[in-house]
Amino acid sequence: MSDHAPPPPSRSAALKILATVVVIGGAIAILLTASISKGAEYYKFVDEVMSNTDSFRGKKLQVHGVVADGSIEQAKGTLMYRFKIRSRPDRPPANIVANYEGLVPDTFKSGAEVIVRGTLTADNQISVVPDGIMAKCPSKYNADEQAAQKRSGEAAQKLKL
Repeated sequence: MSDHAPPPPSRSAALKILATVVVIGGAIAILLTASISKGAEYYKFVDEVMSNTDSFRGKKLQVHGVVADGSIEQAKGTLMYRFKIRSRPDRPPANIVANYEGLVPDTFKSGAEVIVRGTLTADNQISVVPDGIMAKCPSKYNADEQAAQKRSGEAAQKLKL
């Protein structure tokens, strides 16, 4: 057995390896930059957006909040809506006015927790994109969940008998 190490790669082989690494690294960096700059959407709560409006203006946002009571307005005979989104009770108080044109979910109503997708305009309103409202009614989901838990508890009791 000999203690000879393999010879180091030649200068041209080392340059080829280095060039390959630089090209692949550059391609990955370009792809990441392009995908982040075009498709990035910020997921924020109402109070986070309103505390720093300048940094979010014109950017794609998903804003999480609650439809303010009595704030839903619909232009007569159209699908144009304007409503206020307020912070959830566990967040610092803040409001944003949202403008939307299109069909709203069945669960969209005052007090519903919502996420709206859109951009923050110069007048600090959210211009919502089509299909940009997701709403849920916590009381409905909680009632369904409680009923399911009750049924599973009753089934478990029957099995023990």
